[in-house]
Amino acid sequence: MTKPKQNESYATLQKLLSERILILDGAMGTMIQGYKLEEADYRGERFANYDRDIKGNNDLLSITQPQIIEEIHTQYLAAGADIIETNTFNSTSISQADYGMQDLTRDLNMESAKVARRAVDKFVAANPDRKCFVAGALGPTSRTASMSPDVNNPGYRAVTFDDLVTAYMEQTEALLDGGVDALLLETIFDTLNAKAALFAVENVFENRGVRFPVMISVTITDASGRTLSGQTLEAFWNSVSHSKPLSVGINCALGPKEMRPYMEELSRIANCYTSCYPNAGLPNAFGGYDETPAQMAAVLEDFAKEGWLNLVGGCCGSKPEHIAAIAEAVKKFPARVIPEIEPATRLSGLEPLTIRDGSPFMLVGERTNVTGSPKFSKLIIAEDYEAALAVARQQVESGANILDINVDEGMLDSEAVMVKFLHLVVSEPEISKVPIMIDSSKWSVLEAGLKC
Repeated sequence: MTKPKQNESYATLQKLLSERILILDGAMGTMIQGYKLEEADYRGERFANYDRDIKGNNDLLSITQPQIIEEIHTQYLAAGADIIETNTFNSTSISQADYGMQDLTRDLNMESAKVARRAVDKFVAANPDRKCFVAGALGPTSRTASMSPDVNNPGYRAVTFDDLVTAYMEQTEALLDGGVDALLLETIFDTLNAKAALFAVENVFENRGVRFPVMISVTITDASGRTLSGQTLEAFWNSVSHSKPLSVGINCALGPKEMRPYMEELSRIANCYTSCYPNAGLPNAFGGYDETPAQMAAVLEDFAKEGWLNLVGGCCGSKPEHIAAIAEAVKKFPARVIPEIEPATRLSGLEPLTIRDGSPFMLVGERTNVTGSPKFSKLIIAEDYEAALAVARQQVESGANILDINVDEGMLDSEAVMVKFLHLVVSEPEISKVPIMIDSSKWSVLEAGLKC
């Protein structure tokens, strides 16, 4: 199969990112709030008689109030943003189902991309010395593929890998048709959702024969240094680095001060460009953000001085004045130089596992294998999953670096059993902290396991 060629913006963005720190825009939602829009404003003429409340569906404003969205984009460009994001954070069929608008997905993404493209083209025409770009924003969706929403049923999932792939392919196609220069997978809280998005994006590139720059941005939820689905930053990077993104970064959840140790770590381990767009501090008692442009810029200036940044902007609570202050603060520092990373086998559960020359023997726990453990086999056939999990837990507690899972047995529906058992394993942090070795003689079972 012919390898997809790079789109026109790819080489330009790579060159600019190596030359200077590029500026990303700030919060869309924060700016929309400033317009004090009511239900009727969200509805416009097209949805005047819609049968449920849609106030708060900000992505819909690209259709009903495009002049407002274009105005916000233009304010960020004037503040110094080199890259603006489309107003599509919730524009998947999965997230839009909350409003009963899942059939509107293509329109939402196309119109949002066109509005952003129009803002950039007008701005660059008026400011020919500037090169500006549109990044199609792919949010995390309102559902998670690796956690159950039901505390009484840890094996349940509200969305599947295949559901996510379908939704992200639909969104990606529409964003590209609308004229974006790059794609930004942002606010990632569940790595499995992100892997579905990356798989979807790759499918679209292959189908079109053109590759667009892909930027990835993860959310570290608190001082634990982990994503919501439990991974450390290095484990997350090990999980997605195969996609060879243009950039990887951190956004949302934290203010710049709280992001400091994680940006330092990411700058050290990532063999691509790095991005950082924090919130304007931590939320106050009313859910607002109090960090001033000067305060935010001072911390990010220090990040630039340390050599950790290629791309910087703002997330929740940030406005054009924050972006202008950040742009001014970082412009005197050179862009981060991508480090040479030594070749090694880098794996991930919730925690990373790196196997280098000179590493000790890696211990693979093989008791969770129906062909090698009569005890485990009996438990799986009897559907005693709680006891089967205890076998897995004992393996990890005894020092297994990797957990081998095999459920190939003539009496079993191996695909269904693999999915069920892996969903339960993923729900147990003391087990899933180590990488999983999915073991089967059937491709269909391997594929079903990988999707978990």
